[in-house]
Amino acid sequence: MHSELLGLFNQHAHLSPEDEELIISSFSLLRLAKGDFFLREGNTCKYVGFIKKGLVRYFVMKNDEESTFEFTKEGEFISDYSSFNRQSKSIQNIEAIEDCELLVIDYEKLQYLFKNTPQGNYIGRLVVEHRFDVMVNQLLAVYMQNSEQRYQKFIAEYSDLTQRIPQYLIASFVGVQPPSLSRIRKRISK
Repeated sequence: MHSELLGLFNQHAHLSPEDEELIISSFSLLRLAKGDFFLREGNTCKYVGFIKKGLVRYFVMKNDEESTFEFTKEGEFISDYSSFNRQSKSIQNIEAIEDCELLVIDYEKLQYLFKNTPQGNYIGRLVVEHRFDVMVNQLLAVYMQNSEQRYQKFIAEYSDLTQRIPQYLIASFVGVQPPSLSRIRKRISK
């Protein structure tokens, strides 16, 4: 059950059998049905999750509308790391858009892992750096790209997911209404 997670960690740091056992005992299985929330705005993010199966989206409420800013799939980590790390309320929502299986770790177990495995801090840093890169890129896209450029970025970054994500969520990610997304797609295809 933990083979993908251990494989990912072992790509970056050689884990001893004891480290692997500690990781296995620290991460537990969490299932989310399509439409379930990993995190709701106003709650504290309790876990860092590794997606074994499924797809989630991150969104915030903006002018009483959902604004999607990220999709995360199998083999990737999810969390509102700021909320998780500070144990503070989140302004983000993380929702399953497919049935999901995740391996999750809570704050206390993650801190224990950091302190008690030789590679723990390095692995933690890799996860945080990944989440940071994703967030910075999304922030820059909002301020520096128009809707057509954001759609092209979506196609470039999520080409393997276009059949798995409903069009209205792609429109939300791009920052337009679904009819506008159709017009953008027609312009790009010419």
